[in-house]
Amino acid sequence: MRHRKSGRKLKRTASHRRATLAALSTALLRHKRITTTVAKAKETRMVVEKMITRAKNAVADTSVPATGVHARREVGRMIKDREVIGELFATIAPKVAGRAGGYTRIVKLGQRYGDGAEMAVIELVDFNAGQEPAEKKPAAPKAKKEPRRAPAKKKSAGTTPPAAESPAAGKKEPPPEAGAKGSR
Repeated sequence: MRHRKSGRKLKRTASHRRATLAALSTALLRHKRITTTVAKAKETRMVVEKMITRAKNAVADTSVPATGVHARREVGRMIKDREVIGELFATIAPKVAGRAGGYTRIVKLGQRYGDGAEMAVIELVDFNAGQEPAEKKPAAPKAKKEPRRAPAKKKSAGTTPPAAESPAAGKKEPPPEAGAKGSR
């Protein structure tokens, strides 16, 4: 029985599972949205939400300056990219300061074609750029469309038009018969 044993094994050893969750967490904090399996997304959500809460509390508590350093080191145990850690404390934590948890959203996508695994998108709720209305640009006045025509043929200065040369110039000859004798 698995009483009081939280978390999924994800068919990995402990070190491999920790590395997988660290990579997924780093990618989520960097790109704000990633696609993965549902099980990995749910495990990543648990890790990322704890990190965001730690960063949010460190940013909010300015009375003790060492709190921010300690929080950065604690987050740095899982996330090895300093740029991502800086982004977490500089942009993500202040943006979610008013939110009392629930920083991520998981949207199920259906089954993967190759092996039938349930896929999902996990994203940071306050950073869903795809859901925000796009800025409307003022429409440029449309130019009047000209009808499409065949390009005009260039006339050379010394020649006369083909219709003026002979009365039969406008008529086309019938195509030669394909099976005519003596055409070899």
